[in-house]
Amino acid sequence: MPTPTAKPAAKPATTPTVFVVDDDDGVRESLRWLLESVGHPVRVFRNGREFLDGYDADQPGCLLLDVRMPLMGGFELQEVLRTNNPALPILFLTGHGTIPMSVRAMRSGAFDFIEKPFSDQALLDRVQDAVNRAAELHRQQRHSHSINQLLALLSPREREVLDLLIDGLSSREIGVELGISKKTVEVHRCHIREKLGIGSVAELVRLVLNNPER
Repeated sequence: MPTPTAKPAAKPATTPTVFVVDDDDGVRESLRWLLESVGHPVRVFRNGREFLDGYDADQPGCLLLDVRMPLMGGFELQEVLRTNNPALPILFLTGHGTIPMSVRAMRSGAFDFIEKPFSDQALLDRVQDAVNRAAELHRQQRHSHSINQLLALLSPREREVLDLLIDGLSSREIGVELGISKKTVEVHRCHIREKLGIGSVAELVRLVLNNPER
């Protein structure tokens, strides 16, 4: 049988890892072999508790997760991750799936719910989709972090002026809104441009509106 192939994707700055959480030794190693055969970095864990103890939240990736495991099952781990790391796509793999279980998983934000037995190629395709999503979420988070670092350089008054600029107010209107002169507003606008390293109002608006956390 030919080796399965994954969908091509642009390589992100930080290569996402596929995390496998399953209490069955054979399943873990089988999935590791399959995923590594197409170039995915893989880490395996026996249960949800072991995963949380060894997981670095700054590492982008996706999670292949069994439902029934000792110490911490799949749904319990999903609830923890919904709060602590909602950007980690989760694909449930189970040999005992039911419609209510699938509905529960998807309503709680799962990327997919896959029942065993499954096609190797179909699984690889869905993993690649999840990896692509993880890479994009990681890029957005890094971009947002960079913008927030720049915005943190502004004084409280400068941030007030910026917010009103984003709302489309002119310098005169901002002065009236804040009870300061138009000239003072212009000074604040100059400081904002210098601190953020931008040269126009259009760039300023684009910078802030492109922040996913706005």
